[in-house]
Amino acid sequence: MMAESDNTAEATRRLNVKKQTLDDAYAIPANFLEIDVVNPLTTLTAAKKRYTDYEVRMRTNLPVFKVKESSVRRRYSDFEWLRNELERDSKIVVPPLPGKAWKRQMPFRGDDGLFDENFIEERRKGLEQFVNKIAGHPLAQNERCLHMFLQEPSIDKNYVPGKIRNT
Repeated sequence: MMAESDNTAEATRRLNVKKQTLDDAYAIPANFLEIDVVNPLTTLTAAKKRYTDYEVRMRTNLPVFKVKESSVRRRYSDFEWLRNELERDSKIVVPPLPGKAWKRQMPFRGDDGLFDENFIEERRKGLEQFVNKIAGHPLAQNERCLHMFLQEPSIDKNYVPGKIRNT
C-alpha cells in the first residue's frame, strides 16, 4: 500500500518548470497562425451595384499549410460559403458570422446602409474574429475548404470536399 502511495505522489508531482528568458519570450513561436481581415474595399460594378470585399492575409509555419503566406480578397458571401461548408462537412461547432444587416439594406435610409464606414469596420472585426476561431481549431485546419478560402485567389464552389493530408 505504501509503494502505491509513493507512485501516486511521484506521478502527480509538479514538473520542474524552467524559467522563461527574454529570448524565449520574444522568439518566433514554435507554431503560429496569424490571420488578419483588413483593407475593406467597396466596388461599384458596371451594373451599378456596390459590394464590399476584404483582404484576408495569412501567415503561418504550421506544416498542414503548404503556402506559408497568402493574401486574398473575400466578400461576405465567401465567409458564408466557408461557414456552410464547415457545418456540412466537419465535426466542429462553427461559430456564427456577424449578422446580415437586413435593416441596412432598406431604401430611404439617412446613412449609407451596408456601405457606412462604421458598419463596414464592425463587420470587418466580426469576420476577422470568425475566421480566426475557425482556423485555430485543429480539425478545421485539415479541411480543404479552409485552405481554399485562405489561399486560393478564387473559390471553386465545385471543389470536392475533403481533408488535407500532411506530406
